[in-house]
Amino acid sequence: MSGSPPAGSQQQGAVPNPGSPGPSSPTAGNSGSSVLVHVAGAVVHPGVVELPSGSRVYQAIAAAGGELPEAAADAVNLAAVLQDGEQLFIRTKDQAAAVPGPGAQSGAAGAAGPPPGGAVIGPTAGTIVDLNTAGLAELMTLPRVGPVLAQRILDFRRQHGTFATAQELDAVDGIGPKLLASLLPLLRV
Repeated sequence: MSGSPPAGSQQQGAVPNPGSPGPSSPTAGNSGSSVLVHVAGAVVHPGVVELPSGSRVYQAIAAAGGELPEAAADAVNLAAVLQDGEQLFIRTKDQAAAVPGPGAQSGAAGAAGPPPGGAVIGPTAGTIVDLNTAGLAELMTLPRVGPVLAQRILDFRRQHGTFATAQELDAVDGIGPKLLASLLPLLRV
């Protein structure tokens, strides 16, 4: 991602100019549907960016001016679809190295699965994930939570409403007692 053209990139808190589309995406003004994403961490211009619905992680990074030289962007799923209201946190190489490996992935992540340490989107070490507001990418930052399990959590939340307690996560198919116990310290509602 380094060296991405700055065309269409936005400064902190900036909203795109409908007259200047990004290098590979339509403008938010044309589609009528957009997402707001907080891009933070090792990027040139951290802040909130507005992108067309269906935009990918690589487009959000470009909209934030690209990653810094110390960014671990190779550990991010650049093709992940962004959700409105999520935070995309690009860790530094040092931060990514400090994240333990995920072990066995939950769900059917497939052979490729998320990169070591899970997707490098969302909270840094010590940050708590809000179970009621986290998007797919942020849920995938949790240990042993791959794309399938993260989607099950989102589907459960849509069907049953917000979680009253983090312990209610045990009702989601694929989350057993051991996984729940390891996730509880990382969650809030």
